[in-house]
Amino acid sequence: MTLPNAALLLRIYLGETEHAGSHPLYETLVMKAREMGLAGATVLRGPMGFGHSGKIHSAKILDLSHNLPLVLEIVDTRPKVEAYLDAVGELLVSTLVTVEKVRVIQYGQTRHEFDI
Repeated sequence: MTLPNAALLLRIYLGETEHAGSHPLYETLVMKAREMGLAGATVLRGPMGFGHSGKIHSAKILDLSHNLPLVLEIVDTRPKVEAYLDAVGELLVSTLVTVEKVRVIQYGQTRHEFDI
């Protein structure tokens, strides 16, 4: 699989306790991305954060938070990202979703020329 030089970066911000049915939401989202043939998906776990509620979630021992922030990142073409968002839109109830243009420098063995 190759990616063009111009692509989109999709970020979905969620908490690790959010679920889609009996599965963690982040797992459901990653599996759907794989099923749809997206270039890849990565879930990043944050040691601290807050969202629209303003409540701090932290990995500090005294806090013992079980709802640490997660960010799912996907880079792919506009049509594939838009199709993915259409497919998972109903699952994204209390999440922040962002999309930005990115320039792919390398994906697998494919390397693009770039200007600095």
